[in-house]
Amino acid sequence: MTPLVDSHCHLDFPELAANMPILLENMAQNQVGWALCAGVTLERFPAMLALVKAQPNLFAAVGVHPDTESDGEEAAAEADLDTLLELAKDPKVVAIGETGLDYYRLTGDLEWQRERFRTHIRAAKTCGKPLIIHTRAAAADTIRILKEEGAGDVGGVFHCFTETPEVARQALDLGFHISFSGIVTFKKAVELKEVAQLVPLNRMLVETDSPYLAPVPYRGKTNQPAYVRHVAEEIATLRSLSLETIAQTTTDNFFRLFKDAPR
Repeated sequence: MTPLVDSHCHLDFPELAANMPILLENMAQNQVGWALCAGVTLERFPAMLALVKAQPNLFAAVGVHPDTESDGEEAAAEADLDTLLELAKDPKVVAIGETGLDYYRLTGDLEWQRERFRTHIRAAKTCGKPLIIHTRAAAADTIRILKEEGAGDVGGVFHCFTETPEVARQALDLGFHISFSGIVTFKKAVELKEVAQLVPLNRMLVETDSPYLAPVPYRGKTNQPAYVRHVAEEIATLRSLSLETIAQTTTDNFFRLFKDAPR
């Protein structure tokens, strides 16, 4: 079988980083050939990059997660344009993100979040690397800002997609890919299963978002890149296709989108 790619994970998080040899072995046993580790804060990025550099089949993205608050006593460092561009020079960095908008947990004036998003888009356009988009309870603003900033010039992926078919169509119209996580295996994720049947095969990716959102039959446990196989199997079932077809297509899509990632 064509090896799969876990297009979005967080292997630097403590519950995974402490078990790297086992995780890598499990990836190999499940024919998962590569994984992309997405950035969440600038403070964590050096450790994540060091972890990625130690393995030829791991890649990195640099960014500040949208729901990392920019004020308070333990505020994360803000991602200015020059900083993102400097960090993106490393050959292991193949994307900018994760970035986007998340209104689910935060309230009040969130203009700082929208400005952070714009900065990431501008960095992606400047360095020519695709965007990894996180959007939750903020689809309309996410699409609007992507359009205003001309993000279609670099494209990217809406990771861990949980929005409606209409949002998927808007993302696709902008030139973005759609990535499905373990949520698509959940019994009650009826609308998401519909989206997984609608997205063109040449614009689809699969991911774990590990350590979160483990797919059935591991739901509720710590997720890991090896489990991306279950995501691919579910999509194959939904579309009445072989696992090999989903594996080959999503892997080809990944390396076409993240062109700086060596296959």
